[in-house]
Amino acid sequence: MKRLLLALLLLAPLPALAQAGLPALTLTQAAGGGQTWSVSLQVLAVMTFLTLLPGVLLAMTSFTRIVIVLAILRQALGTGQTPSSQILAGLALLLTLFVMGPVLNRINGEALQPYMEEKLSLPDAALKAAAPLRQFMLAQTRESDIATFARISGHDAAFESPDAVPFTLLTAAFVTSELKTAFQIGFLLFIPFVVIDLVVASVLMSLGMMMLSPMIISLPFKIMLFVLVDGWALVMGTLAGSFYQ
Repeated sequence: MKRLLLALLLLAPLPALAQAGLPALTLTQAAGGGQTWSVSLQVLAVMTFLTLLPGVLLAMTSFTRIVIVLAILRQALGTGQTPSSQILAGLALLLTLFVMGPVLNRINGEALQPYMEEKLSLPDAALKAAAPLRQFMLAQTRESDIATFARISGHDAAFESPDAVPFTLLTAAFVTSELKTAFQIGFLLFIPFVVIDLVVASVLMSLGMMMLSPMIISLPFKIMLFVLVDGWALVMGTLAGSFYQ
């Protein structure tokens, strides 16, 4: 009986709240005839975007190409898990911030700051923020990849301009182009280390030391070569220079 009375007391205010409306879900008419959501809903939208931020980082920035190339480089060196995946991810993230710096500055100046100053609504700020990303992604995406996904999605006719490419289609084509470019760079990185492995294996076979693993002998030579040519700085500079806008 006591539980029933307690439930009735808790449910009693619900009709009044339903009639009055929750303040967090209000929709007001703007001066220009548009509609503006309440601040609570805007904060909810921002928090939702933050949960999607890892996907944005992988699909719309230079992170994918960089982390794949670094992983292939570690495999070519034959050092196992050294450096660790966490170190490679952190290094890729830092280089991504450098590469995406101009794009992030444009987003901050054209979308984020006007939104914080209440000069732009949330939808308008989102459109302004998407423009620099679209420009960066178009500069890295191959036309053949765009045509492939246009055919998959049913867009038979050619697009009149780059701005006419749908953002979802551009994102898929951009990721595909990044994967292709990353494997091309990784192939070029693999060649000198494969040559060292072949030379060491040939020498060991000529000496009759077939029971000795060539990886044990070639690993110090590969590390020495990589250090002598200042490999990390060279790879970082090459990766940063491979992005053009």
